[in-house]
Amino acid sequence: MRSALKSSAAIVAGFVAASIVMMIIETINGKVIYPELGKAGQGITDREAVRALLATAPVGAFLVVIAGWVLGSGAGGWLAARIAGRSGITHGLVLGVLLTLAGVANNLMVPPPLWFWFASLVVLLPSAYAGARSVSSRDSRR
Repeated sequence: MRSALKSSAAIVAGFVAASIVMMIIETINGKVIYPELGKAGQGITDREAVRALLATAPVGAFLVVIAGWVLGSGAGGWLAARIAGRSGITHGLVLGVLLTLAGVANNLMVPPPLWFWFASLVVLLPSAYAGARSVSSRDSRR
């Protein structure tokens, strides 16, 4: 039972860590890198208005989001594997699948360009796997 709780906690902690990294990078994207885009998007709740804004967004803004997803997924995979100890890579892969599903949900709510769909489906799982692989077996036993 304790093992199941530890596994669940590892995945939840990895998901939270990934989300925090992604939010920080997306905040930097909207406030520092593309502040005009961030200001234009404040207070928009209508789906069609969001779609129109994203249609005019520069490709660089989307690339920063993808970079944030890669970094966040890697950090989350690392943390999940570190906490889990044994089977760290499996925990990283489970986290990668959950992050990919969250990315699909995000893409359905805020429709991005088609190329972004493909990129988001391709980067999250391998990044979480890489993060989990970066935990050495000696580190995960502590």
